[in-house]
Amino acid sequence: MIRRLLISAAALGLATAPAFAHLDPSEHGSFAAGFSHPLFGLDHILVMVAVGLWAATLRGRALLAVPAAFVGTMGLGFLAATAGLPLPFVEPVILASIIFIGIMVALALPFSTAGMAAPVAFFAFFHGHAHGGELGEAGAAGFAIGFMIATAVLHACGIGLGIAFAKLQGGDGKSWFTRAVGAGTAAAGLFLAFAG
Repeated sequence: MIRRLLISAAALGLATAPAFAHLDPSEHGSFAAGFSHPLFGLDHILVMVAVGLWAATLRGRALLAVPAAFVGTMGLGFLAATAGLPLPFVEPVILASIIFIGIMVALALPFSTAGMAAPVAFFAFFHGHAHGGELGEAGAAGFAIGFMIATAVLHACGIGLGIAFAKLQGGDGKSWFTRAVGAGTAAAGLFLAFAG
């Protein structure tokens, strides 16, 4: 079971890593363009998998509540963007989300479900706004449904990795595997922040 989870997560990572362009909605449809959108951006992948990892450190209600807070608030950010509401510092906050959530996973500090969901929701609003700003010719509803499902899938990959790492170490969700991935995520966020 653990081996299958790790292979699935690795396959997802390898399948998305070389892709740097978004699908054309006129050719592939709005849902496909939306679904592929988070998978084609390293910043989105890092955050969404890290959110799942972070939820896995708490377990229980957090496994559903924390990803749901991200997906739901991301939808609100998307609606704000499509309504033409401006939001400053979208890209810097998205980069900050990678660093912050990576550090939180690495430190494995004790959080309540609400304490974890609140910063996740804050950052998700900016991710959703970015998606709305990149809507282009896609139909809003299909695009939104697509990227929300893809986001949930990436969260599930993070949760699966967190649970698998904990089982490999034979302890709770705060395994050193999970913490190392959190540190790597934060480092990747710093790299993206300074490389751009």
